[in-house]
Amino acid sequence: MTEIVALEALAARVAPGQSLAIPVDSSGVAMAATAALLEAGIRDLRLICVPISGLQADLLIGAGAIASLETSAVSLGEAGGAPRFTAGVKSGAFTLRDSTCPAIYAGLLAAQKGVPFMPIAGIIGSDLLGVRPDWQVIDSPVGEARKVVVVPAISPDVALFHAPEADRAGNVRIGRHRELANLAYAAKRTLVTVERIVDRNLLESEDSAAGVLPSLYVDAIAIAARGAWPLALWDEYPADEAEIARYAAMARSEEGFRAYLSTFLSHRKQVA
Repeated sequence: MTEIVALEALAARVAPGQSLAIPVDSSGVAMAATAALLEAGIRDLRLICVPISGLQADLLIGAGAIASLETSAVSLGEAGGAPRFTAGVKSGAFTLRDSTCPAIYAGLLAAQKGVPFMPIAGIIGSDLLGVRPDWQVIDSPVGEARKVVVVPAISPDVALFHAPEADRAGNVRIGRHRELANLAYAAKRTLVTVERIVDRNLLESEDSAAGVLPSLYVDAIAIAARGAWPLALWDEYPADEAEIARYAAMARSEEGFRAYLSTFLSHRKQVA
C-alpha cells in the first residue's frame, strides 16, 4: 500500500550507498526532495540519470553526495555546462559510468521485463565500448548474422520524481511522461513528490487512467509545493530561467556553489 508521508520522511527512505534513478529536467524532477536529501547529509549515492540530468545532478555532485554517476550527459541547457559535474570529472570526485540514452533505456527495460540484459545495436563501433566492460558485443543468436551489444539490466534501488498530483490511494498522474512509468517498473522502490493530493480516483475512467501510474508501483508520496522549482513542471509552471542562470554563474567556484546551496536550502524551507 502506498504511504503518504512528510517530505523529510520520504527523503529518509533513501539510504547512503543506494542507486538512485532520476529523470531528465523536463520530466518532473523532485527538487524539493533533493533539498531534503542534502539537508539530511546523504552520501555515497550511485546516481542514474534517465537518460541525462542537469541542475539536480549538479547540486548532488557539488554537495559531495555522489559516489558514482551513470549518465548520457549533465548539462544546464541554455545556461551552459554543469560546473560541479565538470569540476568533479576533472578531480575524480566520483566514478563516471559514461552511457548513451538508448543504453540506459535498454537497461531499464531489461529490469522491467525481468531479464538480465537487453540487446541493442546502435553503439556498435562506439568508443564507449572501451570504457564499459559490462557491455558485451556478441553474435546475434537469431536472424541475420550481425553483432549486437548486450546491456545489463538496470534496476535502481530507488526511483525519485515529481508529478502534479496523486490520489489518496497512491495513483500518480504522469500524463504523457511514460519514461516515469519505465523508471517505476524497473526500480525496487519508487518515491514521488506531488503538488497536491486529490480526492477523486485517478483510475476511475479510461480517459484519466491512461496517464496514471498505478499505486502498485509507488511506495510513498509526499506533498511538495512547487516541488520541481526552479525547473519546470509540465503545464503547472515554467522553469525559472533566471534562477538556473544564477546557479550556473555562482557554481563555477566552490565558494559560489556553497553560497548558492545555502540559499537554495533556505528557500525550500520557506516554501515548505
